[in-house]
Order: sequence, then structure tokens, then C-alpha cells
Amino acid sequence: MHKEEVELFYKRAQNFLKGAKERYNDKDWDLTCFMAEQAAQLYIKTYILEKGGEIPRTHSIRKLIALLSKMTNKEINIDKKSLKFLESAYLNTRYFNITYEEDDAKEAIEIVEGLIKFVGDLKT
Repeated sequence: MHKEEVELFYKRAQNFLKGAKERYNDKDWDLTCFMAEQAAQLYIKTYILEKGGEIPRTHSIRKLIALLSKMTNKEINIDKKSLKFLESAYLNTRYFNITYEEDDAKEAIEIVEGLIKFVGDLKT
């Protein structure tokens, strides 16, 4: 079951990133940011599930990064402002009357792609 869960979460993460890029192409900046944040969460959670056996019950990307650091015994230096930006996109697009612009959406996708590369490098 564990392998199937990892594959499921990885596929979901890929689909959220794909969706974010599609929303970006459709100039839907708010959903681009939301979906990018979801992709980031799921990519990190997939790695944690694969290595640790369970999915953390948090939506905080910063907490997930801290958990990754603890699991890998590596200091992880990722721009905290970028992580806060993604976290705020999750909340703002769901609960608040805050909108995002094209440059925000582009940045969200770039942050996620950087996180994906970083997590991928942890596997090697």
C-alpha cells in the first residue's frame, strides 16, 4: 500500500503543477498561485511519505521543510520569503479578498519548480 500511496501523491502533485501552468496560460493568477502551493505541499509530503512512512498533518510548507531537514540531517536553506509567499497564497485564495497578478503567478510556479528540483536532489 505504501508504494501506491507515494505514487498517488506524486501524481497529484504533478497534476497540481500542470494545472497551475494551465491556469497561468489562461491568465487566472489566483488559481495559479493556489495550485502551485498545493503542488509544493504534495511534492514535499510525497518525499516525506516515501522516506518516513506517513504524511504529515500540516499545510505549512515551512514546517514541511523543517521536517525534511530533520529527516535528512541536512540544513536546508530555502528563501523563507518564498515559502511564506506560497503559504499566504494558499490562505488568501481560499479565505480572503486578495487577488494576485501575473508576476505573482509566475513567481509561484518558479518557487515550486525550485522546490521540486531541491526535493529531487535529496533523493540522490
